[in-house]
Amino acid sequence: MWDDIAAHIEKVTQKPFVVSDRRSVGGGCINQGYRVSSGDRSYFVKLNRATQVEMFIAEASGLEQMAETRAIRVPKPICWGTAGDTSYLVLEWIDLGRGSTAAWCEMGRQLAAMHQSTSSLGFGWERNNTIGATPQINDWKSDWTEFWVENRIGFQLRMARRRGGHFPQGDRLLAQIPHLLAGYSPAPSIVHGDLWSGNAAITAEGEPVIFDPATYYGDREVDLAMTELFGGFGSDFYRGYNEVYPIDEGYSLRKTLYNLYHILNHFNLFGGGYDSQANRMIDQLLAKV
Repeated sequence: MWDDIAAHIEKVTQKPFVVSDRRSVGGGCINQGYRVSSGDRSYFVKLNRATQVEMFIAEASGLEQMAETRAIRVPKPICWGTAGDTSYLVLEWIDLGRGSTAAWCEMGRQLAAMHQSTSSLGFGWERNNTIGATPQINDWKSDWTEFWVENRIGFQLRMARRRGGHFPQGDRLLAQIPHLLAGYSPAPSIVHGDLWSGNAAITAEGEPVIFDPATYYGDREVDLAMTELFGGFGSDFYRGYNEVYPIDEGYSLRKTLYNLYHILNHFNLFGGGYDSQANRMIDQLLAKV
């Protein structure tokens, strides 16, 4: 397998590549991650089952589309494919640092700049992808509320119920989402889609970088909402963001609706107490109607 991956890297880069060092690194909960090196050249390699190769193809496409905005750095996809019963994605290796106040402020500015890239096709994306290992449905919709009801919360609720989750107010929430989003018409911005604190960092040179996307065109606030989930980003990030693209009134309510998607997904991925957390969020939303 590793010889096949090295040969693919060599073919794409047109430079000799023989793996002289291979080290396991954190690749998240879904994939295995490795740093592979040949002399002074290194790459980050993600591995999964061969059946998951479409997940890697979609990730590479998402990274390329975010890079095309020229707003914020993302790892450059090098190559992807299958070797035997394994799928792989090879990415640029980026050395990460700790990050300064100024760097996180710049992260906010650059994300805001990326969010100003929009689609004339509406909300969705060119292909379905994944959020973690869960399918993410990106069928195009002209209406944001319809997209969020059908492609996001409704899809996750149906899957969660098949997995044994109990959400007594779930259908009521789906019916009330149009009221929660009444009068709100966001632009279809390109979004990272999975922007928790583990998917953003500062390079060793002090440059903001985001990675591991679940890209689509949606309300920019879905990214902002997730930055407040699972640890959150610092105040400097939000200060920088607001300098470029001020956050709209009503965000504090919508962020709960948007983060419900990720909590339902965590129930679908990991089970545990995420169903209770999702039900509390549903109750909070319904109390606002």
